[in-house]
Parts: sequence; structure tokens; C-alpha cells
Amino acid sequence: MQNLRVLTGITTSGTPHLGNYVGAIRPSVRASRPAGVQSFYFLADYHALVKVGDPVRVQRSTLEIAATWLACGLDPQHVTFYRQSDIAEIPELTWLLSCVTGKGLLNRAHAYKAALDKNNAAGDDPDQGVSVGLFMYPVLMAADILLFNAQQVPVGRDQVQHIEMARDIAVSFNHLYGEHFLLPAAAVEAHVATLPGLDGRKMSKSYDNTIPLFAPREQLRKLILSIVTDSRAPGEPKDTEGSAPFQIYQAFASAPESAALAQAYADGISWGEVKQALFERIERELAPLREVYDELMQEPAHIERVLRDGAEKARASATPFCARLRQAVGLRALERAAPAAPGGKAARLARPAFKQYRQSDGLFYFKLLDAQGRLLLQSAGFATPQAAAAAIAHLQGRGSAALAEMPALQPQPGQSQALASALQELSKAGGHKRFA
Repeated sequence: MQNLRVLTGITTSGTPHLGNYVGAIRPSVRASRPAGVQSFYFLADYHALVKVGDPVRVQRSTLEIAATWLACGLDPQHVTFYRQSDIAEIPELTWLLSCVTGKGLLNRAHAYKAALDKNNAAGDDPDQGVSVGLFMYPVLMAADILLFNAQQVPVGRDQVQHIEMARDIAVSFNHLYGEHFLLPAAAVEAHVATLPGLDGRKMSKSYDNTIPLFAPREQLRKLILSIVTDSRAPGEPKDTEGSAPFQIYQAFASAPESAALAQAYADGISWGEVKQALFERIERELAPLREVYDELMQEPAHIERVLRDGAEKARASATPFCARLRQAVGLRALERAAPAAPGGKAARLARPAFKQYRQSDGLFYFKLLDAQGRLLLQSAGFATPQAAAAAIAHLQGRGSAALAEMPALQPQPGQSQALASALQELSKAGGHKRFA
């Protein structure tokens, strides 16, 4: 049975903090260990260039984040751990994908729209300060994912749109040049821990309210003592709801430990005692990891070798795959040139294809297009992408007979014969595997 391919990246734009550890690093390391999972972890330093104009910071962050992952238990022998900029195929694939990506799709990207809205609100030119890198960010992210045909990409809810865009871009490429890419799925954790920072707001570099993950012991203590609390005195009962120290404590403690602290809140524990308990609990988990981290930070050459070895492992599959994509789009040696296809367009070599997508109403839809891109079939909305994929699989299994069984489908007038032929062709080609 083929391994499930999971890909995770982290942008090298700053120093990891407790929120990064609880929300991403710790769960991702745990998820990399089970058998049957092929994990790809990369340092997204190309992405960092969109946000950071300081080369020293990018380099330092790359070292800190690499050391953090390794100190927290990521095993480079078990996973593929690499630096994005060491994979030459990523920018090449970015260009190939950009040539099949509609500008209208990128216009809808949340980050780009937010930048335009901010400029419009300030009365500035809409594109003031908007780089091509920001505009093309979703295409680079699609290349990261599609180069390794990752099936799952763990992301926060604010990143789901990028995975949906990667799916759309893959469908466009597959429609023109044949079935090369699997369609990735966003893996959104239902209960991702989000930690409050020193001021009670979400812990974020943007608010300058973070607690560095591997701050020295005494600095960690001082930062925890500076967490904002209310003015209730020792002996007064305190609420755990909305309490930053309690929320952070829960992210590190067991259920019985959290219950004991909750009872102490009710009994009137002082804020100084709460913060001391929080410091001791965090220190218990992080102290051994910090020791490893500090050792790794003194050996940048060792981390460099780990990343180079990871890049070599990654390119073992990326290089031949990208070579096949070059062939597919026509970047071929001239002495092996194939005769021109009738009409001279790659679309004439394509097959019918389903396109699955999400609309602004929150529902999931799909279309069936013929080899020339004409609409043959349009679905109604489904509550989940799995339900839409199941309908596609049923169509491919039952063909035209499924149309009478599925009133939510809307065949286009006058296309019944073309629709039947397309379903028969897809069934023979096993196209349903894209949606497995």
C-alpha cells in the first residue's frame, strides 16, 4: 500500500515562539512518526523573501527553525527535511504553473486582496507596495505541494484558500497536458492550540508579544512573570476563562494537572503562584529540548549537512518528475521531436476532466469538461468535498446510468452523446484516482 504523502513548510521570517511550538511544531513532529506516512518538511526561505527584506534575518531564522525542528525530535532519516531554495525544480515548476494560472484566480487571494483594501482605505494607489512576489505567492506554494504530489497539507484555516488554489492550478495543468498531478487536500486540525501572548492577544510576531521557544531559563521566567493579568488579589477566586496564564498552562499540562490548577484558581491562588506554576511546567518540557537546541546552534555546519542531505533526497523524486513535466509542455530535445498533433494545440491531446471547486456559498461543486474545455455537466452544491468526490466516483463507475440516479447533476442541453462518451473515456482511463 502506497504511503500517504504529507507536506509541511514553515517560513523563515523570525524566531520560533511558544505558539509555533504548540500549534505547529509539536503536533507535526508527532504526526511524522507513524508508519504509512511519507512526510516532507521544508524551510520556506523563498516565501520569506516576500515578507522580509533583511538577508541576515532570513539566514538566522533558517538556522533557528532548522535547529528547532531537530531539537524537537524531527528525524531526518525518517522524513524528507530540506530547504526550499536548495530545490531548483521549485522555481522552474512555479513558472510552468504560472503559465496555466488565470490572473483572475490570483486576484482573489486573501493576502493580495487585503493589501489592495488597505491601500484603498488609505487613498493610495491600489498596488502601492504590492510586489509580484506577493501576487504570485499562491503559485509558489502550489509548486511546493505539487512537485511532490503531496496528498495532505496541514494548514491553519487562513491557509485553506491556498490549497484550493493549488487544486485549481493542478486541474488546469492536467487538463492541458495530461494527468500529472494529484489534487492535494487541506488537513485542518479541529482543535489547533492558539496561545495568547504577553498582552492577552494571540501570540504573534506582529504584536511583539511572543515568548521565544528556547529563551534561556531566566529570560523565560521574566517573560512569564510579565504576562498581563487582572487585579484580583491573593485569596480572591479567579476565572480560568480568558486567563492567558491558564490557557498557556493547558497547552503543556495533562488534564489532571489543568484540573488541579483550575481548582486553585477557584480557591484564590495568587497570580505570582500561577505564573510560577506555569514557568515550572513549561520548563519541565522545554529544558531537555533547549539543551539539544543550544548544542545544534553551535554547529551550523552540521545543520547545513542535514539540509543538503535532505535536498538530495527530495531531488531524487523532484528532478525526474520535473523532467517529465518539461517533456509534457514541449520543452524537449529537438532530435527527438514528435510529429505535430492535429491542430497543433496541447488541449487536443487532453482528456475530459472533472474540476472540483468551492464557491463563496461554502458549498462544493464540480464540473465535467470535454477535451476542448467545453462544459458537459454541472453539479449542484455538496456540503463537503468528500461528498462531491463520492458523486464523481459514482459517475465514473456507473457512467451515463448514474445520471438518472443523481438529480443534483445538470447535463448541458444538446451534450448527451458527448457526455456519455466523456464518461466512458474517463472510466477506461481510471481518472477517478485523482479524487481518492
